[in-house]
Amino acid sequence: MSKAIMLMFDSLNRHMLPPYGCDWVHAPNFQRLAGRTVRFTNSYVGSMPCMPCRRELHTGRYNFLHRSWGPLEPFDDSVPELLQQHGVYTHLVSDHYHYWEEGGATYHTRYTSWELSRGQEGDPWKGEVADPKIPACVGDRGGKMWRQDWVNRKYMQREQDQPQAKTFAKGMEFMRTNAAEDNWFLQIETFDPHEPYFTQQHYKDLYPDEYDGPHFDWPPYAPVNESPEQVQHVRYENAALVTMCDTYLGKVLDLMDELDMWEDTLLIVCTDHGFLLGEHDWWAKCVQPFYNEIAHTPLFLWDPRAGCQGEVCDALVQNIDWGPTLLEFFGVPFTPDMQGIPLTRSATSDVSLREGVLYGIHGGHVNVTDGRYVYMRAPASPENAPLYEYTLMPAHMRHTFDVGELQDIRLAEPFSFTKGCRTMKIDGRSDGWRDIQRFGTLLFDLENDPQQEHPLDDPELEARMIALLVKLMKDNDAPLEQFERLGLDAL
Repeated sequence: MSKAIMLMFDSLNRHMLPPYGCDWVHAPNFQRLAGRTVRFTNSYVGSMPCMPCRRELHTGRYNFLHRSWGPLEPFDDSVPELLQQHGVYTHLVSDHYHYWEEGGATYHTRYTSWELSRGQEGDPWKGEVADPKIPACVGDRGGKMWRQDWVNRKYMQREQDQPQAKTFAKGMEFMRTNAAEDNWFLQIETFDPHEPYFTQQHYKDLYPDEYDGPHFDWPPYAPVNESPEQVQHVRYENAALVTMCDTYLGKVLDLMDELDMWEDTLLIVCTDHGFLLGEHDWWAKCVQPFYNEIAHTPLFLWDPRAGCQGEVCDALVQNIDWGPTLLEFFGVPFTPDMQGIPLTRSATSDVSLREGVLYGIHGGHVNVTDGRYVYMRAPASPENAPLYEYTLMPAHMRHTFDVGELQDIRLAEPFSFTKGCRTMKIDGRSDGWRDIQRFGTLLFDLENDPQQEHPLDDPELEARMIALLVKLMKDNDAPLEQFERLGLDAL
C-alpha cells in the first residue's frame, strides 16, 4: 500500500524551530518530527513567493525567470494531475486564500477533490457594509485588506473557528475516512504562520512579552522603523502562531500513530519560504534581497521505503524536488520538463546530487548557492530592464493584467518546456516598486558569516559563482534578456 501526506506551512522560519537550533520557541512536535524523519539542512526556496512556489510543486521546475505570480499555464505539467492519471486519488485541504484569486485559480482544480477554509489575512470572506470597530490602539494601515481582516477576526474568536484549526480538522477527517484505502495523496496546507499573527491568548502566554505599546501583529513590507520593543513583540507574536502550528502538526503525528500509518505513508513537512522579523533591519520579503531567513527553509521527510529517521541530510534540495518525490514514490514517471530530484535520492546518497541551486523572484536578484557561498546578482541598471513576462494566462495575484499592460503584446518563440506553444511576451516591469538595484550585488560565505552581515569582495570567487549562475540559468532555458538585465554574458 502507498499513501502520501504533505503538511505545508506558509512563511515558517527555519530559525524559529528547535530542530534547527532555536532554544526559546515552544515547538515540541517539530522536535518530535525530527526524530521520526530526515531533516534537511540545505533546503532552499526556488521561485518566490506563494503561488510561484506552488507552481514549482506542480511542475518540478523553476518559475521566476519567465513569470511572476500567476496561474498554472496550459502547457504546465501538474503533479497532482499526473498522479490522478495513474490511479492515485489526490485531495487538497487549505485555507490559503490565494487559491481562489485570478492568480491562483488553476491550481486546486488539478486535485481529485478539495476543501477550502476561509478567513486568513484580508480574504474577502464575511460581508459587512458598516466599517468594523477597530480598537484605537491598532492604528490604521488603510486599504481593503486591513479593513477586511478586522471584519474576519470577529468570526473566529474561538480556536476551533480559526482557518488553521478547520483546515487540519478536514485533513484529519480525510485520513480517518481513507486510512484503509490505497493510493492517495493528501495535501494539508495552512496559511499560518503567515502574518498577521492572529492566534489565541494561551499560545501568547507561553512567551515573556511585557510589551505595552500599540497593537502590532502585522509587520509591513518595509524597513524597520519601529522600536526594539515592537520588534521583539512581533517576534513573540510570530512565535505564538508557530506554537499553534506545532500543536496541529502534533495532532497529525498522533493520528498517524493511532492509524499505524508510518509503515506505508510518505510524509513531507515543508514551507514555501521564510520571513524577516527585523533581521537585516527589514520586515517581510519580496522587497529586499532574499537573505537566508527567507530563502533557507525547514524541510522534513519520512519515506517508509528507506526507513531513515532521526537523520540529517546536508544535500542541496529545493521546492522543485517535492513534486518529483511524490511521483517517484507512487511509481509515476517524471515528465522531461521536470528538473527536481526526489528527496529520497538526496537523503540516501553519499554524494551531492547538485552543484548549486537558483532562487529568486521575477524581476529581483537572481541568486545562486553551492551550499557554502551565496551570490545575489542585482540588475545592471536602475531601469531593471529588459524584463518580460512569458504567459498564456495574463493574471497577477488578484486581477488580470491591466489593459495598459496588454497594448504591446508580442509572441515569443517556444521555450523548451512550453510543448511547442508560443507565449505572450509582455513587459514585466510592473513591480518596479521593489527598486532592487539599490541593494547591489552581494556575495556571502555562509560558513564564516552565517548571518550574512559581511559581504565579500573576492573577484575570483565571484567569477566562479557567476559561472555557476550562468550555467544554471541556461539549464532553465532562461530568456536571453535575463542575462542582459543582470549584465551577464550568456555565451
